[in-house]
Amino acid sequence: MITIRPAQERGTANFGWLDSRHTFSFGEYYDPNHMGFADLRVINEDKVTPGQGFGTHGHRDMEIISYVLEGALEHKDSIGTGSIIRPGDVQRMSAGTGIQHSEYNASKTEPVHFLQIWILPEQKGIEPGYEQKTFTEADKRGRLCLVGSQDGRDGSITIHQDVNLYAAALNQSEKVNHTFANGRTAWLQVVRGSVQLNEQTLTAGDGVAIANEAAITLQGTVNDTEVLLFDMAA
Repeated sequence: MITIRPAQERGTANFGWLDSRHTFSFGEYYDPNHMGFADLRVINEDKVTPGQGFGTHGHRDMEIISYVLEGALEHKDSIGTGSIIRPGDVQRMSAGTGIQHSEYNASKTEPVHFLQIWILPEQKGIEPGYEQKTFTEADKRGRLCLVGSQDGRDGSITIHQDVNLYAAALNQSEKVNHTFANGRTAWLQVVRGSVQLNEQTLTAGDGVAIANEAAITLQGTVNDTEVLLFDMAA
């Protein structure tokens, strides 16, 4: 079964310096029909104006993934980690027993556009941690590149949950297939461009819940299309 979550139906928040779209309930946006999917709890598409950002704040018992589409995001946290996340980088922060961090647009002149993704961890109370890796355009071109997994295989970041996270970059007519093992479900997020999922056309910001499907086919309908696929335990 394929259930589309259209981009235009997402929750919104605009604070001037931040323009955000919420796939699932978050902050002041609450929809009991969209509280997450399987172990996926948050997908926020955020645009932050130059020099602005999220001041120091706390998290606990959550796997938080940052995926930058444009610009540069500066990250600092209470365990001594500091980095700048750029397009192609995938950052995972495990909040565990508790962590404080801040996220700012690293540029004084250009906006930053990124996805903030929260995944429920397999257990509470783990030690806070952090990991960041780069996946090039060539890594993702015309294929589903594994960028996150429970065991960190194939050079992916480690996610403390039974989730395989794939990223694919597709030009027009480029096609990829994915087969699901028994007991798996999935969420597809269109990051940019437009893609055909089986017989349905999706555009940037659209999300799709995928359940009880043996396999899917994704085909780019325009150039510079990018998608994220979360293959998860049902």
